[in-house]
Amino acid sequence: MNHLFLHCRPGFEKECAAEITDLAGELGIYGYSKTKDNSAYVLFITHEPDGAAQLLKILRFRKFIFTRQWFACAGVIDGLPVSDRVTPLLAAAKNLAEVRELLIETVDTNEGKELSGLSKKFTAPFEKALRAASLFSQKSGMRLHLVFISGTQAYLGVSPINNSSPWPMGVTRLRLPKEAPSRATLKLEEAWHHFIAAEDWDIRLAASMRAVDLGAAPGGWTWQLVQRGMFVEAVDNGPMDKNLMETGQVQHILSDGFLFEPKKPVDWLVCDIVDKPARVTSMIIKWFTKKYCREAVFNLKLPMKQRYAEVKKCEERIRNELEKAGFRVDIQFKQLYHDREEVTGHLRVF
Repeated sequence: MNHLFLHCRPGFEKECAAEITDLAGELGIYGYSKTKDNSAYVLFITHEPDGAAQLLKILRFRKFIFTRQWFACAGVIDGLPVSDRVTPLLAAAKNLAEVRELLIETVDTNEGKELSGLSKKFTAPFEKALRAASLFSQKSGMRLHLVFISGTQAYLGVSPINNSSPWPMGVTRLRLPKEAPSRATLKLEEAWHHFIAAEDWDIRLAASMRAVDLGAAPGGWTWQLVQRGMFVEAVDNGPMDKNLMETGQVQHILSDGFLFEPKKPVDWLVCDIVDKPARVTSMIIKWFTKKYCREAVFNLKLPMKQRYAEVKKCEERIRNELEKAGFRVDIQFKQLYHDREEVTGHLRVF
């Protein structure tokens, strides 16, 4: 298999393509990308016949910023008969590895959403055919992906379960709590799901921890911290949600987030301030070099051009400055489903 299918946010196909070209090139696997504006996916075609399969094995999925989900395939399956799509897709599946599970997906566009009905109806008969052909195995470490591009076109491929997103299309589906002050609350919740293993939540997101939320108003991110039982210094010149303040866990500090410095170190820093990425990067470096916090989630608002290059520049700067200061750095960036023209960063030092 020499095709990689990469899900991404609509409008970020060029960033997704630049990223896979960069990461694959670092590993000595070369190819080219096929993109279409606002299609919400990229095809990366390797020069080596098994290049895509090699990338699945050696490239860590957590390195991706703009790729939500990926799988290796042999290219588009075209001309699917409307009366019987199962037979040709089953024939294609027999050329792939045994799998433990099946994900039937769409792309994240209006056209893709229109195909969600077909995907749901197709799941049961296709699963039945796969089982009858003995293509499922509980011992397998692979997942089968099926993405309908139209009623007659689809991509069918595989990804390693332990080196891909566990969610269809790489999208974490979360419900907006009625009590939350804003939809922004979902960004922090999704960040925790993405960056912190579920078994670590009770330790790293523990009750009674202390946190600072820069640019807090009206309190979407603070609300998530409070729900975990933390005590929060919410820094913003704007008003905070009244119900949130009544919890007794929040101290509202009227100040500019870039100028604020805590009197004592805290466990968590979260920051969703709209400003230039370079300025946010400088602030994050300051907080960690001065040991104001142990862990952070923050957003970088992206420029109109060179968005991938800008994120990599900020990441390299943070890593270099903190390593120079003697820290061991664990840093990741991801364009989450609830992000827009931004990416979310997670930073932890040791």
